[in-house]
Amino acid sequence: MKLLTRYNQVNIISTTVIFIITGLIYYQTISWILTNQKDKSLAVEEDEIFEYVHLNNKLPHIFQSEDQQITFKEVKNDSVKRQFIDTEYLKKWDNNNFHKHHHKHKNRDEKEPGRELISFIKVGDKLYQIQIIESKVETEDLIRIIFIITFVVTLLLILVLLLTNRLILGRIWRPFYNIVNQIKQFSIAEPKEIQQPDTDIEEFSELGTAVTLMATKAKNDYTNLKTFTENASHELLTPIAVINSKLDTLLQTENFSEVQSKILNDLYGAVSRLNKLNNSLLLLVKIENHLLNKSQRINLKALIEETAIQFEEIIADKALKLNQTLKEKEIVANHYLIEILLNNLFTNAIRHNYKGGEIQITLNAENLIIKNTGIDEPLDDSVFVRFNKSANSEGSGLGLTISRQICENFKFTLNYGFENGFHCFIINF
Repeated sequence: MKLLTRYNQVNIISTTVIFIITGLIYYQTISWILTNQKDKSLAVEEDEIFEYVHLNNKLPHIFQSEDQQITFKEVKNDSVKRQFIDTEYLKKWDNNNFHKHHHKHKNRDEKEPGRELISFIKVGDKLYQIQIIESKVETEDLIRIIFIITFVVTLLLILVLLLTNRLILGRIWRPFYNIVNQIKQFSIAEPKEIQQPDTDIEEFSELGTAVTLMATKAKNDYTNLKTFTENASHELLTPIAVINSKLDTLLQTENFSEVQSKILNDLYGAVSRLNKLNNSLLLLVKIENHLLNKSQRINLKALIEETAIQFEEIIADKALKLNQTLKEKEIVANHYLIEILLNNLFTNAIRHNYKGGEIQITLNAENLIIKNTGIDEPLDDSVFVRFNKSANSEGSGLGLTISRQICENFKFTLNYGFENGFHCFIINF
């Protein structure tokens, strides 16, 4: 999940929760204020009744209207306590108002929410309960309108917040995404540099500076290492050739004992491995620097068959069984590098096989699979790492590294797997 999306989620959720909580508090506060105002209105009516009884020493007439009802009821002493309560108000419609509003109301008399004040008053020797009820319909309608307005405003604020985050934050984060895209496209072997982002945000500017410095240092280190490898490989060519020449001359000068002959054979073997290692390093440098990328159409089936013929004697000496299932397949690549790729994979399948083992080669439109028997356990993930090889291997440890590099140069993938006792190297085109 992107940081901007996560930020929007957290922001919207927290904002919504805050609005809901504050909305409820706001609703309760408004409801309390309006109810308090209604109670004050009821208290005013109560004072007027007290004033009337004080002046006239009798109860006023029972009063009923659309929005208010006042009734009196004789009660026993000390049986009434003054209190405000929520109740239901039986609305009375006169003929004119009923016909005016008959489309809204089915019944002539209907109940509505109301607020009631229960009080008491003494007239002479008698105690009367006072019931003053006023309709709360207008109050609740007002609360409902306030709630709807609050809800709509909340939705609008959330919508504005979403649009603001999408537009403004998207622009603010644009330098960051530019840096990320440059890092994705960055290649240590290409001259293209990472550009410093054009931004006034300090954190992104520091990030761009750090990435630029890191990329420059990596390129310099790579250039120095490449130059050293090239120079070292070229410098090794001459002493290797001199050693070979001197060994040839030495062999022609006189007869040697068995011990001396063995020493000379060991020297020849060491020089041969050194020569192969040097040639492999030179080849790897050329591949990494894209110096051998001249491509042509190659009939891969025919090339595999030619390579298999070249290894016939070695395969026969080791009594290996070779099974080939090849379909027609053409690729566009460098012929020389594909030859090296096939030679490395064939050599690997033969060298790490046991006598009387099996090699299976399958070619189709999607991939080339070379399987071989060998040790009965899978290899680890470092099989493609440079100079990684088994203890008894006679190779340089660069064959599979070069093979994978060749595949990457032509947008192929080379992977390793182990199934049913076979070590599998799979090239996906």
